[in-house]
This record gives sequence, C-alpha cells and structure tokens, in this order.
Amino acid sequence: MKKINTMAGMLLAAATAMFSASCENDNINPYDYAGNNGNANQGSTNVIKTAVAEYPVGSLVWSNDTTLSESVEIPVGTSLYIEPGVTVTCKADVQVPVEVVVLGNLYCLGTAEKPVTFTSDRKKPEAWGGIICGYNSEEVVLNHVDIAYAGATPTESSASFQNKLFKTTIDGGVPAFHFCNVNGKFVIANSFFHDNYNDQTYFTGGNGVIAGNIFADSGNAADGGEAINVKAGCKLDVANNVIYNACTNAFKLSNAGNSEVVPLTDMIVYNNTIVDCGWRRSKNKKGGSVWVEKAARPVFVNNLCYDSRFGLKQPKQDGADMEHSRLTPNYYYASTATGVEQMAKGASLGIWFDTDIKSATAGQFDPLFKLFKQNAGMDINCEVDDPDKGAPLAFDRSWNFDLQQGSPALSGGVTDFARIFPNGIPFFGMKRVNFLDSANDQNYYFSAPLPQPRFGAWL
Repeated sequence: MKKINTMAGMLLAAATAMFSASCENDNINPYDYAGNNGNANQGSTNVIKTAVAEYPVGSLVWSNDTTLSESVEIPVGTSLYIEPGVTVTCKADVQVPVEVVVLGNLYCLGTAEKPVTFTSDRKKPEAWGGIICGYNSEEVVLNHVDIAYAGATPTESSASFQNKLFKTTIDGGVPAFHFCNVNGKFVIANSFFHDNYNDQTYFTGGNGVIAGNIFADSGNAADGGEAINVKAGCKLDVANNVIYNACTNAFKLSNAGNSEVVPLTDMIVYNNTIVDCGWRRSKNKKGGSVWVEKAARPVFVNNLCYDSRFGLKQPKQDGADMEHSRLTPNYYYASTATGVEQMAKGASLGIWFDTDIKSATAGQFDPLFKLFKQNAGMDINCEVDDPDKGAPLAFDRSWNFDLQQGSPALSGGVTDFARIFPNGIPFFGMKRVNFLDSANDQNYYFSAPLPQPRFGAWL
C-alpha cells in the first residue's frame, strides 16, 4: 500500500505536470516520479500547473493513465485531483485487492467527453476493492466518472481494514464507493457505476447530492447488492438516476446505526427510474425496488419502478417512520401477472397508497421507454444471474429510459416539496482550481435538479 504524504503529493503533481504532454495516453504509475525534483510550480510560487488547470500547492494531481498494483491511501489534509480522461486501472492478480482509500479529499474532474475511469485489467466484477473514504474525509467529487468491476473482499492487510473503515471483520466485499463522515460532503453526478460485485454505493454519514447517474448490473446472486444503500447520519438529495438490475434493491433506505452522536438521515428521493431489480431473494421475500426500514423517513416521490419484484416494502417490524415520511405518488409497472400480484394491495410486506399508479393487469400503464429491450423470458423471481433462466439482460448503453411522447408517466408527479440543498453544496477544493480550458471548466457548486411533475428520470 502506498501512503502519500503532502510533500510526496507536491512532487508527484510536479512530475505529472512535467510529463503530461508526452505521456498523456501511457499507462503510468505516478509513483515512478516521486523523487523528481522538477519545478513544481511551473514558474509560479503558489500553484501547481498542468495542461488542464492550476491547483493549490500541496495537491496530488493525476494527469495520466495510471495502473495500480497496490492500494493508494490519500492522507488527511491532502487532496487528490484526477484530471479529465484519466483511466485508473487496478490490477486484479495481486495478493491484496487494490483499494483507493481517501482519508483526505478526492476530486474526479471528468467531463461528458472525457470521463474519469476506474476499471480493472480483468474486466470482471470483484477484480478490485473500491473507493473507501475515511471518517475525516471532507470532500469527494465524482463527476462524469465510470466505476466498474469493484467489490473484492478485503484482507486484514487491506488499507480499508487497517484504517477500520467499512468492515471490522472480513465477511464479504466492499462497495464500489463508501462515504462515512457525517460532517463531510460528496457528490456523485453524471456517472456510470456498473458490473460491481456488491453494493454500488454505501453511505453511513455525509451530506450529498446523487444526480444524473446510471447504476447498472449491481451485486451478485450469492451475496446480493444494492445500488444506493443509505444508513444513519446522511442528508441526501437523490434525483434523476437510472437503476438497472440491482439484484437485491435499487434503494435500501435505513436509519440503522443511529445514536445520540449520529443524526437521523434525511433523504429527498425523486424522479428516479428503477428497472428489473430485486430478482435474487424471493425465498425470504426481501428485496425488490425499494426497501425502507429502521425508522427511515424519506421523501420518496415521482419515482418509476418497472418490472421489479415488489414495489415499496418494509420489514414487518422496525420499518419506516411512516408519520414523518412521504412515500407517494410513485409509478409501478409490471409486464407480467406475477409482477402485478407482488405489487397488489395486501401483498406481504408491501406499502400501498391509492395515490400511486400501479398496473392492475399485466402490461397496463406501460411507461413507453424510448429504447429498451426486456428479456423475453424475464422472471423477476429467478434468483440466478443467468438471462437464459430469467435474469435481466446485460446493460446496454444504447438504451434510453426517457419517455416517449404520449407516455402515461409524463404527468401525475408532484413538485410541492423542497430539496435539502436547494442552492447546492459547495466544494471548496473545486473552487481553488483554475481551469485553463473552458471545455474543462467546472463549477464548485453541485445541486440536484428541480423536481418534475412526471415520473422517472430524464437523461
């Protein structure tokens, strides 16, 4: 595991800036340049300059494609900036799975044309760990980021385990992204999480915006996996996301872990699209589209659930705080008789509202996606990750989950609620970056979009 101190961060950033012109597409390990004593400030006394931007002295900047054969630990007080178009490849054939442990701050500065990519040389789920943040991590920005093939099980030598993050016992894999600082801030925007072996995201604290993302092919048949798993200590605006094939839940919303020092979670979850989720756990009747438990009190409205097992559910005991929640209206579509039955009024553990729109017969209220291919043999209770046995097809980036003209889901939503962060969340580490090219220029405020009086996401 590489621990990067502040001085090393300055030297690495300097080397990255010096070599960025000639090695932009090379597979570079930035540590190779840790001993280079070049001109860190490129003629300036108060910035580190690359071809893309000027950064504060003391920053760590990755400008080039990077291969990691061991974990990276960003210490408290240090900021890592990853520039547009950079690919971070994590080697799979290593004794201890690669992790990116962020005890300080992380800023992934992707753009629509040049996303930042975290991947693996093996290109299969469970090939590396994930991005695991520490209790003092103040700011994380994931903007236009592609994160895939994470979820490996840590060892006692893993950076996350050594820092007592996420797991205190070795009993399964880590999420692709985990944030835990109740007082910290994060944003996940315009990003693509896919083919990760366990949960895509897992939150045990933090102030965040999650907007405009695609979460596809989450988890595995043996251990499950949520797309967005929320515990206590969070304040979140979650909107305009597409969640496809989360094998346990699209959303698991909970106040587990709350105490006198960890505040209850507040979540505003609206205008999201949920497709083909929850097929894994029919025997124990858990899982589906949305699971609310342990005093969760979300606003959950304007969401579109398509061919997922069950609709909105809670445990028989210790479920949602219904008095302080707002859980309707939402739109639930089923193309099969089984789906209709599992969403019907009186279904086991289901939460029913007359103000929701639900298919009463198979195929009723088809929301009319612009482009989507459902598995012809789809079985929402299949419990195996095999399309030939009814599991969802692999996600196709050409699909378009926006709605056709004339869709019944284009109206009926509500807008009479407030976002937690109506003015956005400021990320001061972004404010300190001077982008030199307007094509890469990025704001330092991130906010969820205004609610729309329709159901589902628009991308």
